[in-house]
Amino acid sequence: MGRDDLYITVPSLFRCPISLDLMKSPVSLCTGVTYDRTSIQRWLDDGNNTCPATMQVLKTKDLVPNRNLQRLIQIWSHSVARRQLDAESCPNLVAVRSKNQVKLLVKHLDNNNCISSLTKILHFARESAENREFLARIDGFPNKVFDFMTNAESGIKVVEQAVKLLDLMLSEIPDKTPLLETNSLSTILLVLQRGNSDSQTQAVRLLESVAVDGESKHKIAQKEGLIPELVKSLRKEKRPGLIEASLSCLIAITLPKRIKNKLIQHRTIPELKNLLSQPNTTISITEKSLKLLEALSTCKEGRVEIWHDSVLLQRVVDKVLKVSSHATEHAVAILWSVCYLFRNGKGQEAVVGSNGMTKFLLLMQSNCSPAVRQMSADLLKIFRVNSKFCLSNYDTKTTHVMPF
Repeated sequence: MGRDDLYITVPSLFRCPISLDLMKSPVSLCTGVTYDRTSIQRWLDDGNNTCPATMQVLKTKDLVPNRNLQRLIQIWSHSVARRQLDAESCPNLVAVRSKNQVKLLVKHLDNNNCISSLTKILHFARESAENREFLARIDGFPNKVFDFMTNAESGIKVVEQAVKLLDLMLSEIPDKTPLLETNSLSTILLVLQRGNSDSQTQAVRLLESVAVDGESKHKIAQKEGLIPELVKSLRKEKRPGLIEASLSCLIAITLPKRIKNKLIQHRTIPELKNLLSQPNTTISITEKSLKLLEALSTCKEGRVEIWHDSVLLQRVVDKVLKVSSHATEHAVAILWSVCYLFRNGKGQEAVVGSNGMTKFLLLMQSNCSPAVRQMSADLLKIFRVNSKFCLSNYDTKTTHVMPF
């Protein structure tokens, strides 16, 4: 199967204004317009001294390679090539050459041709936002995809394709409530257990998209096996994209206290400790790990587990003023919950031993938010330190404070 068998829309920016073909070697004239080198060189060799697009007289006929555009074209071409490989791995994939064909595909979508049709529709949806909007307007299309997603008998490959399509079209589907039905949650659990890492990430994003109120959060948390799989997705051997999506989803559902307790029971805090202990963890994963830990520290059971783990407290103190302003705010809130609200002596000792007092003093002098400054002042009081005295005698000239 050749590349032309796929329904591919070449972005107009990548087309040569002369030949209208995809540019292989984009070069710019002094007018700022970019052409494919072969086409514009032929134009100039024919004796023309104007820019074909603007008809301005050229002050110079120098051709300047447009490196940025060439890189964008290469990235797009590689993406198309990957989709071509995906299509070749699917037998009996028929070309989609018009939107009418897409309508027919959707109309006759059934279990006999589902993998071929879903893959083809997925290629079409990936091409542009316009294509996705078109699909969303087809009467009954989202419900058909929901049906395929919940039909585990079709096989994990079909389910994964349906999950990919729904994730891709999330913003175009206004009614996502079918995702909260028991069969849908069972399918998402199946993907988390047996799917590849990409489809697992997409399934988790689907979950987060429907965790919008207390009722939906409880439905997700009450689905047997779902919380343990989400927590398992935080393990360091998982891909960063899956870890980040799982953290976002867990943050989204943790507001009710019963769900916080369930997360604690399934050993979420040790997984967060592992993430915070990794040297190469991304800023985003660190911020979200601290944010989830902060949410768990607002209930007694979470605070007890945190103050019992001096290594975890040290990791939290380490993140203050070292990662980002968001990470610092979450870290200080955790320490404030454990040491100020809970007033635990063991936790206080761990914080002091990790140079926590110095960091709180630095925060008092930094451009941090009023909430962080107040929590820092509260913590200093708990440690029986006269903050005013310390601040007046602290040599700010030798102190390097992270700007916020």
